[in-house]
Amino acid sequence: MTAAIATDTFALRIRSFVMKYLIIFILVGLVVVLAILTEGTFLKPQNLVNIVRQVSVIAILGIGLTVVIITGGIDLSVGSVLALSAVVATSLAQLPESTNLMYPGLDLPILLAVAAGLGVGALCGAINGSLIAFFRLAPFIATLGMMTAARGLANIYSGGRPVSRLEPDYNWFGQGNLLGIPTPIWLLIIVAVGTQFFLTRRKTGRYVYAIGSNEDAAQLAGINIRRVKILIYTFSGLLAGLGGVIISGRIGSGNPTLGEGIELDAIAAAVIGGAALSGGVGTVWGAVVGAMIIGSMNTGLDLLNVSPFWQQVVKGAIIVVAIIIDERKNRR
Repeated sequence: MTAAIATDTFALRIRSFVMKYLIIFILVGLVVVLAILTEGTFLKPQNLVNIVRQVSVIAILGIGLTVVIITGGIDLSVGSVLALSAVVATSLAQLPESTNLMYPGLDLPILLAVAAGLGVGALCGAINGSLIAFFRLAPFIATLGMMTAARGLANIYSGGRPVSRLEPDYNWFGQGNLLGIPTPIWLLIIVAVGTQFFLTRRKTGRYVYAIGSNEDAAQLAGINIRRVKILIYTFSGLLAGLGGVIISGRIGSGNPTLGEGIELDAIAAAVIGGAALSGGVGTVWGAVVGAMIIGSMNTGLDLLNVSPFWQQVVKGAIIVVAIIIDERKNRR
């Protein structure tokens, strides 16, 4: 009898371990399959570095969205906020000899341009949070409105044209390297470590999970729901601003069309990584791994010459399967 109980306990622990780290096993399996199908091309070190660099922005946005989703919310505006932040930041990072009549080179400190981009993103996020916290708008509606408005403002501010001829120091945020590692990867590491510390080591981070698990109970416990919601949406907007700086630095231009559709990839990264749309569940490392799965899949399918249209179909199927697995796991 004792042996049977011990066996059942061991099996339960194994199942719990596999379900907890299932997303890791899926990523490893995907990498192995793609390595075989591409005859090793996929596993070339430069290709792997390029994948991480390319998905760094998706992962950063996915981390912000994971924090939002944990509270039971959603942020559809990150792509448009990214574009608005990018055109504002690049307009202040023009070369001194720039002939752009709208934004001539002002020779300002590059960090001021970066701060402006981050500030615009944080402001948009704070507006989202305020609409949700004070006016009780559904997150879907509030952020959908911001998605449309921010894209319009990006076009108005830039005159519908790209803002190019940027300072090399600004482009470093998207193209540079530090100790042989691309700058976007360093920024992703900083964001991931900082967010993980916030969620697991700070009292406000634990409030985020409490709100997502049961908002009424969290309010009865004395948690300032409004303050926390404004904070997390501001954080999501801030990371969208950082994404705008990285992408515009990588391509050397701030374009009002940047980030179109990237919010879907970021949401997919968060959901694939285990964030429950019902709230209360989600991890930083899950969002990063989810982004890596998306990036690996995109690169692998490109190497296999699969049509971009079929890539969209595959991505949609993976999202649905991830949600089904997540729901079954939560029911257990």
